[in-house]
Amino acid sequence: MSELCVKCKGRGWCGKFCPILSSIKEFQPKIEKEFAGSSPPEIFVGKANYPHVFTGIMAPAEYGNTETLSMPELWHKNKLDIPSILSMRSKLIYSRFVSDIKQPRKGWSSRNFDILQEVAITSKSVSMEFKLKKKPSIKMHIDSHNPIIGNPAPLENARFQENPKVEKKVDYLVNDIDAKSSIALTELHKSGIEVSNIIKILSAGMLGIQKNRRLVPTRWAVTAVDSTISNNLLDKIRYNKQIAEFLLFNSEYLGNHYEILMMPSELSYEVIEAKMPSSVWNPSGLKTFYCIDYENWYGRKDYAENCAGGYYAPRLAVAEYLDRIQKQASALIMRECRPEYWAPCGVGILREICRNALNNKPQIFSEMKEALNAAQSRMKLNISEFASRSSIIQNFKKQSRINAWL
Repeated sequence: MSELCVKCKGRGWCGKFCPILSSIKEFQPKIEKEFAGSSPPEIFVGKANYPHVFTGIMAPAEYGNTETLSMPELWHKNKLDIPSILSMRSKLIYSRFVSDIKQPRKGWSSRNFDILQEVAITSKSVSMEFKLKKKPSIKMHIDSHNPIIGNPAPLENARFQENPKVEKKVDYLVNDIDAKSSIALTELHKSGIEVSNIIKILSAGMLGIQKNRRLVPTRWAVTAVDSTISNNLLDKIRYNKQIAEFLLFNSEYLGNHYEILMMPSELSYEVIEAKMPSSVWNPSGLKTFYCIDYENWYGRKDYAENCAGGYYAPRLAVAEYLDRIQKQASALIMRECRPEYWAPCGVGILREICRNALNNKPQIFSEMKEALNAAQSRMKLNISEFASRSSIIQNFKKQSRINAWL
């Protein structure tokens, strides 16, 4: 894939062959200005021209259980490959309108916004009818946070063909206008609501204290949900006892290989991502480039700029695991983004890969060297490329030397 295929976000500006676009165009729907189908359910709130942003409902022109078109949890569970994911995403029509972040009901789109919010809290696919002002454009938006968004069209109006199904916990927290959003997010997570669904509810501006509620661009909502829930879990975890040995977990999906090393030390967290040549975010590179972000026992206040969503999604998986075993540890996340990962599928799949790794039985070691050698047996890059860059490993070595004199 040429570098321009990524730079132009799949819009074909370079005029060259783009494997992402070619995989999508084959499945794009050919519809007129009216169509009906089952929304997965899915909504999308953009961030361009903030605070006046595009908001809309995504649905295919077909009926049935369409949840798989939307949820990374199901993609991973069913082990779908990249062409299958692209073909599903290409079926979705993004029926959109412009909303003011703080006053989304202002103007003619008030009715459409009410429909959008109902879609956001729906737990299952819901049958709908759409009337568009124009035919959908053959455009695709590609970024590292969200699955591909395409086929945008201005929405005239939408309506339900059946009553949406809403979980009791969701209904309760959406109507609790005195609960802070951080508390509501944690409660939804505790009750077993899928992260993908929690993101939609937050993005639609339906959580938090009434006066603070507003639309949240989907890209920001993804990180907000992963970050907020994991922060609340880590606040408890950092006072637990430390693990006693080195624990090593691994998992792989769509060319994303993860090795997760838990060390017997105080709570800290680090992600080192290796973007290998010919992978989606390093398409024409001649060498691997590395992204690194880190936090110590005290956590971090600033945004993890280098790894972005690739930092927060695995952190939720790690926090869930440590909370489950009631321990604390230093967690090093090593990701090889390999050439097989040639089209972006959003950070949701990264969360699921790490969850899968941490749901499996770990390899247990008494020494770090043994754990790193075991990880090396599954990795394509030399483990020293990760170890030499890791703050957690360097800190652990210093701590070990100090303890030898105590």
